[in-house]
Amino acid sequence: MRKSLSAKALPAVALASAVAVLMPPASAGAHPVASTTVSYTASSAVIPNPQRGFYHHTETHYRADGSGWVPLDRATLEGYRAEGITQVLRVFYMEKFVNQTQLDQRFLDLVNQDYATARAAGVSVITRFAYVQGGAWPYEPPYGDAALDMVLAHIRQLGPVLRANADVIPVVQEGLIGLWGEGYYTDHFVSDPANPGIVTQADWDKRNAVAQALLDELPPSRGIQVRTMLMKQKLLGVPSGADNALTADQAFTNTAIARVGHHNDCLLAAPDDWGTFLSDPITLDQEYLAKDSLYVPVGGETCNVNPPRSEWPSASAELARYHYSYLNRDYNKDVLNSWGQAGLTQTAQRLGYRFVMTESTISRDPDGTPVVSIDIRNDGWAPPYTPRPASLVLRQGSHRVVVPAASDARSWLPGTTTHLRVRLDAVKPGEYTVALALPSPEASTATDPRYAVRTANVGTWDPTTGVNDLHQSVVVQGP
Repeated sequence: MRKSLSAKALPAVALASAVAVLMPPASAGAHPVASTTVSYTASSAVIPNPQRGFYHHTETHYRADGSGWVPLDRATLEGYRAEGITQVLRVFYMEKFVNQTQLDQRFLDLVNQDYATARAAGVSVITRFAYVQGGAWPYEPPYGDAALDMVLAHIRQLGPVLRANADVIPVVQEGLIGLWGEGYYTDHFVSDPANPGIVTQADWDKRNAVAQALLDELPPSRGIQVRTMLMKQKLLGVPSGADNALTADQAFTNTAIARVGHHNDCLLAAPDDWGTFLSDPITLDQEYLAKDSLYVPVGGETCNVNPPRSEWPSASAELARYHYSYLNRDYNKDVLNSWGQAGLTQTAQRLGYRFVMTESTISRDPDGTPVVSIDIRNDGWAPPYTPRPASLVLRQGSHRVVVPAASDARSWLPGTTTHLRVRLDAVKPGEYTVALALPSPEASTATDPRYAVRTANVGTWDPTTGVNDLHQSVVVQGP
């Protein structure tokens, strides 16, 4: 039996369900088994899903006298969610600690409070720590960042804060080195600060120590982003080119190659994005990023108008090629506005993942065990980049049964359709409604529907419980 759910037929979330009565096998003397298939309609809405999409930029300062701190505001963050934006970039400038080994407790408490505010608002925080902003061009030394021993001491003290708040921290940008934490204009990580483009092996060793220290302090489920492909290549000790990029077999492991992504803060701005692509020829870095980005987080911001490359046809092709998960909505607005409303809407739809259920079927295996099958297409530019295990939620009144689907949505790649097949082996007899759940795996946000993944379908989302209703019911018979 097939039942199609069309946009016209489904004006509300609560819809009539197809019911599959799954009897024991015919060989046991039972009647033939009915199976049901329900088809779903894709939505064109911008879905405010976690850890993807446009972000708003925020920053705060902690100066020598403790001034400059502007805390995150819950009402403002909730307003962002109302725009369809579920994350911010937060740059914590630590001016006070440039020459101090010890971070004071007030600073750590303020950082913790920012994460608590974000959690209460249902928002995630892409995180960067830095010591100094750039002023007016030209930039000349001394720049004002911290030396290696200070940086490493601060990372160790920040580690417990980052681990305790990993549920709302999708990724940490390396930061810490140079102006804005972008690793270029620095007093301590080049041999000659007046020539910041010349980086010796000793300089790379210090930079690599910072990246590794961050990885060591973060839980294995979280990684970092570096500003250029060369930074990751130097950390791994490999040259550029697609042959040295992350592979499917290496993905999702607790290794540096699988936990280091990329942020490009001058996207589309010049042929090399102002020093982002550094290989010779440049195509080596481009090919490296195209492959590496399939399994690690990529995001950033546009920088300046640079037609035709910064215009929509080229921009959308690069966002897709490099599997962008997020982009700054605040900068550069001249570039963003050149894409037109249609381009901006498509960007909001397709940054990161966009899962569309196409159909589900309830049947049974030859041994009589009920089976739920779901086809899910990823219309986004990237998969999720933090763990996102899928499960079925069977509901019988207030009673819920969660059945793991043995699938992590990180493997649901863009442009592909994933087929989930879940046997209901250990489910007690009874009639259940069936839903697909993609909740946050962290206990602190696991029951918060704002941190659950909503599929881009018409009439399937349950905003109260954060599950995607299949509009199917199954009657599980006893032996």
